[in-house]
Amino acid sequence: MALKKFKPVTPSLRFKQLTTREELTKVDGPYKPLTEGLRKKAGRNNTGRITVRRRGGGHKRLYRIIDFKRTATGAAVVESIEYDPNRTAHIALVKYEDGKRAYILAPVGLAVGDKVESGENAEIAKGNVLPLSKIPVGTVIHNIELKPGRGAQLVRAAGAYAELMAKEGKLCRVRLPSGEVRMVSSACTAAIGTVGNIDHMNVSSGKAGRSRWLGRRPKVRGVVMNPVDHPMGGGEGRTSGGSHPVSPWGKLAKGGKTRNNKRTDKFIVSHRPSKRKK
Repeated sequence: MALKKFKPVTPSLRFKQLTTREELTKVDGPYKPLTEGLRKKAGRNNTGRITVRRRGGGHKRLYRIIDFKRTATGAAVVESIEYDPNRTAHIALVKYEDGKRAYILAPVGLAVGDKVESGENAEIAKGNVLPLSKIPVGTVIHNIELKPGRGAQLVRAAGAYAELMAKEGKLCRVRLPSGEVRMVSSACTAAIGTVGNIDHMNVSSGKAGRSRWLGRRPKVRGVVMNPVDHPMGGGEGRTSGGSHPVSPWGKLAKGGKTRNNKRTDKFIVSHRPSKRKK
């Protein structure tokens, strides 16, 4: 995959940088039996209140049903590599020997015509899914389960990968993309390789309108608001508020811990390294 830049004939093209998507297969659309409608919520919950700000608008989408469990046995042939508007990673349409099709996350290097399989006896090859107990230590993995049979929950974004560091009885030690080291059951499955579309992090949209297409509305800083709208608003001239950054409801916005799950704390060997400057 490569990046393409544009001749700056307009201001929006000056800093625009996109991926070439040369690895994608030309198709008329997604495989319809594996799609379903996706209703926009604009950040609202089931009571109609906005719980996630700065969402709304955007292009209409069809949701592609991804097989995160990979329970089907036997080899499957990759028919196409496709774009998915609902995630940063690309997806692959695979066809099994019995004629059934499924969408999976496409790892780096997966191409049309390649074979993928899942199960304890699968080879250690890109796109194959095996239990962690059958994967050699030091292997790069993605699409990791947290509970056996529930389906993959970790390491699914474009360019992400984890590393299997050690095996300790019924648990395996996995280093996640954030740097956190976590214990995961050896019965959980994972896919071999790195998630595809690794240049997604280098994409520069070039204009605000492109964010609106993705359903992202404008963000206004709290310090430029009025005091009635934000705790950090108001003041004579330009001021940053004079107090620690907080949310519109007064909670600390930077540095405060957001994790609150004591039940699974015992599985975290080491937390992700702090990015705060000392």
